[in-house]
Amino acid sequence: MNIYETPKLLAEYLLFHYGKDEEILPWNFGPKEALGFAVRSVTELLDKSLVPAKARALDLGCAVGRSCYELALVAEEVLGMDYSQAFVNAAETVRVQGKLDYPRVDESSHQTLLTALRPDFGESSRIRFAQGDAMNLSADLGAFDVVHGANLLCRLSEPQRLLDRLPSLVKSGGQLLLTTPCTWLEDYTPAANWPQGSTFDWLQAQLGEHFTLAEQKDLPFLIREHARKFQWSVALGTRWVRR
Repeated sequence: MNIYETPKLLAEYLLFHYGKDEEILPWNFGPKEALGFAVRSVTELLDKSLVPAKARALDLGCAVGRSCYELALVAEEVLGMDYSQAFVNAAETVRVQGKLDYPRVDESSHQTLLTALRPDFGESSRIRFAQGDAMNLSADLGAFDVVHGANLLCRLSEPQRLLDRLPSLVKSGGQLLLTTPCTWLEDYTPAANWPQGSTFDWLQAQLGEHFTLAEQKDLPFLIREHARKFQWSVALGTRWVRR
């Protein structure tokens, strides 16, 4: 079974995307700069001055959808797409109903019921969610002014297929926002499909013909497993402008 269809991962990602800082990290110490990644992966990379009026945005691997609300602040139409139907269903519930209850694991079998709340800004009517495969995108999607793909590449079995498609997905002058922790695992990607060198060098080689690198920065993020166990990672963040 795809782990991203399991209740455990769904709850973890609802907390990751919608949890309040104190719900995720209850200590007075810790990597607080790593909180709010689903927001920062847009706000710290996107150049809003380059986004045209009536823009279209695509969030590939949108998970449970929080980044889409940031995109909806600058785009008239936002499509959030994820391979996990459970994630898409949860994202749509939050969008339509405004909230979704979920359990947070605290310790052993002890849990706390929390609520993912739709942001009280932006236009949720501008957003729609759909299940889809980033390696096999529909030919009729059209082109977008902003394409956002957060921590997606190293979870694809054939990431090259997405990279080959990206030039046709991003309009001339449009922006491509990519983040990846560069965690290449054979559980997701056969070793033959990993970058041969660094992920950054690979991205430059694969995207350089059609895109100009406009920004590179490190973006820490924190995923809580339970009250005393966290995944702290640093994603490679890049912004590319379509030639």
